Amino acid sequence: MGLAGRGSCEKPFAKAVVAGTFDRLHEGHRELLTLASRVANKLLVAVADGRLLLGKRLRELIEPFERRRGRVEEFLRQIGAEYEVVRIEDPVGPAGGDEELEAIVVSEETYPAALSVNRVRRERGLRPLVVVVLPMVLAEDGAPISSSRIRAGEIDGKGRRLSS
Repeated sequence: MGLAGRGSCEKPFAKAVVAGTFDRLHEGHRELLTLASRVANKLLVAVADGRLLLGKRLRELIEPFERRRGRVEEFLRQIGAEYEVVRIEDPVGPAGGDEELEAIVVSEETYPAALSVNRVRRERGLRPLVVVVLPMVLAEDGAPISSSRIRAGEIDGKGRRLSS
């Protein structure tokens, strides 16, 4: 009898990275983190801070790093994920050098970042990561759920419209 006969489902990757600002943890973030936990035994979650926030819409309203990290950790505990959360202040972060990583989990919006990570890894003589892409999670108005839309008061964390 093979592994499948034991009633368990082996995850395809030992360790994956997922990164983001994770401001106002919303449904899109939850789906991204859940997907990552389903494909990897251990997660490296990189929470953006510092200069990575400079180009964000309404960045002055972004929650403090500790609050964002705490909400990510609370959600990961709820879904039973094994994880490590780190702060990053550059676009590649530890994904550019962690030899244990096998995959990177991104949204459609952040797919180009995964390509950049893999370029850096190749330059450093490391194997590229398998890229797992989550389609954008849409709000009830058909546009993607995003932290900037929540900060602007357009939608809530589940994608429900707040203003007309």
